[in-house]
Amino acid sequence: MGAHHDGHESPARGTRERDGSVLTRAGPVLVADAGSSSLRLTVFGAGGHVLNEHHSESRPGDGVPQALRQLLKEGPPPAAAGHRIVHGGPELRSHTLLDDAVRARLTQVAELAPLHVPQALTVVDAARDLLPGVPHVACFDTVFHSGLTPAAREYAVPADWRDTYGLRRYGFHGLSYAWALARTAELLGRRPEQLHLVMVHLGGGCSACAVRDGRSVDTTMGFTPLEGLVMSRRSGSVDPGVLTWLLTRKHLPANEIEDVLNQRSGLLALSGTSGDTRNLVRSRTAGDERAALALDVFTHQCRRGIAGMAASLSRLDALVFTGEIGEDQPEVREEVCAGLSLFGLTGGLRPLVAERPEIVSEPGARVPVVVIPTGEAQQIDVETRALLDRG
Repeated sequence: MGAHHDGHESPARGTRERDGSVLTRAGPVLVADAGSSSLRLTVFGAGGHVLNEHHSESRPGDGVPQALRQLLKEGPPPAAAGHRIVHGGPELRSHTLLDDAVRARLTQVAELAPLHVPQALTVVDAARDLLPGVPHVACFDTVFHSGLTPAAREYAVPADWRDTYGLRRYGFHGLSYAWALARTAELLGRRPEQLHLVMVHLGGGCSACAVRDGRSVDTTMGFTPLEGLVMSRRSGSVDPGVLTWLLTRKHLPANEIEDVLNQRSGLLALSGTSGDTRNLVRSRTAGDERAALALDVFTHQCRRGIAGMAASLSRLDALVFTGEIGEDQPEVREEVCAGLSLFGLTGGLRPLVAERPEIVSEPGARVPVVVIPTGEAQQIDVETRALLDRG
């Protein structure tokens, strides 16, 4: 993935640390992005340039300290570290310096995103251990959606459930959406606060988001990253009556249901072969009916999600795709848009030509279709520098 200039750099200013050292915005920032089954460590220089990186496609675990040590040995030494944390819970509603008190709170939040937060905390602990002298910043995917209206946020369940357990819709993929929003604004030559967009992040996890005047006003993911669209291995939304029926009538253990919905559902379950759309497109071409069904369900749910998000807007300035599938799978984009003529969208999209933001719809299209390469790591770099710059 090529590095992108954020367009929001200001002259280097410093934040004086307790030991008297100064972190300037020009200093290297280590970005740690621990996924449910991957680890990406990237060192960014000023202007978003990648200075060093380490990518592993295995679940973050015992090998994390070794990977970090190797990266630090190769250099350059980071002046700060930014960590992607998927869920901030009810209290952590802005990106924040990661001290012992915040670290303790994150342990309580971990159960809300069990595939993501525990792995991220493994990396946080190793990084704080190996880099005790630099500031660490927690960047939350939930922050982008922290201003959801009560209408979009609240579940229709008893008040004591909502108050006691913090049941509400949080939304996720916020770092991805923040990056994609800024890039879309640049591409369209407008400011983010002038835009009404539906944005779709399609990857291992999938969601859609309505952006009105530059702010998230609705999104498909909810209390956990399991709600909403069909995903690679996650089910997305199912009738809650199914779950209570399996628990009470069929006596399936709750942990088995949780494991199946999070790890063994989605595209993988529908196709029986793969959770990867690239494999499914190939299999469908070869006549595999289950692969065709998986893609049909997936694109149908994407269209439903987009249509639902559009209900929170008064116009549609563009439809934005990001995430690995959104970026790399033109067949999915084509099928989603071809079925949304109601919104002025059409097929006939160009494939993405290069790893840069592009409008892929026909010139003069009523609603432009935009593809933005995923930029979660770059956004963490931007947020970390901005927080430390405010001092």
